[in-house]
Amino acid sequence: MNAGPTILDFGGGFILRQARTEDHGDLARICLKTGNAGADATAREDDPDLLGHIYAVPYQVCEPDLAFLIEGPQGAAGYLFGALDTEAFNARLARDWYPALQRRYRDPGPDRSRWTGSDWARYLVHRPQAALPPGLSAYPSHGHIDLLEPARGRGIGTRAVAFLLERLRIGGSPGLHLQVDPRNGNAQRFYRALGFERLQASDLPADIAFMAKRLR
Repeated sequence: MNAGPTILDFGGGFILRQARTEDHGDLARICLKTGNAGADATAREDDPDLLGHIYAVPYQVCEPDLAFLIEGPQGAAGYLFGALDTEAFNARLARDWYPALQRRYRDPGPDRSRWTGSDWARYLVHRPQAALPPGLSAYPSHGHIDLLEPARGRGIGTRAVAFLLERLRIGGSPGLHLQVDPRNGNAQRFYRALGFERLQASDLPADIAFMAKRLR
C-alpha cells in the first residue's frame, strides 16, 4: 500500500507522513497504549477503541491537513495532531463526529461512584465541549502528540512539535495550547523545554495541565 510521501525523516527508519483513513486502527492503538498519563491504559479500559475515537481518529477525519502518523521500522510508532481553530474543530466534532458515538455508546450518567472501566470516557462522549474557556483565548489552536516507546528518546517529539508550531504559525495562529495529564511530569518538562508555560486561570479545569505557547 502506498502510504504517501514522507514529510519529515527523523532518521533511524522513523518518518512523519500524513495520516490516512487506513491508519484509524493504528491511531486508536497508539492512543490506548499512551492513554494513562503517557503509559499503557489497556488494563484500565474496557473498550480498546474508545479513547482513540475521542482523542485520535477524529483529527484525521475533521482536521486531516494537520493529522500525521509517525512510522518506524516496526510500523506505526506515534502521531501528531493539530487544530488551527479549536472552537471550530470542536463544533465539527459535535455536529459530524459525536452523534454516531452517542448512538454507539451508552451514557453512564453523572454518578461517578457507579462508573466502571471506560465509563468516564463514555460520559465525555455524551457531553462534548465546544467553547474555549477565556483563559485559553490567547491560544486558540491546540496540538496533540503521543509516541510509543520505540520512538522515544530520539528527538522525534522535539522536531515533530516544532513542525506543528510552524504549520500553525503559517496558518495565522497567535498561539496554541496542549492538554497534559498533571501526573505526567515528563511531558510537562518536555513542553517547558520547548518554551511552553503552564497556564493558571480560575476558569480552567484543575484536573488538566494546560501548556501554552504564543506563536506571534
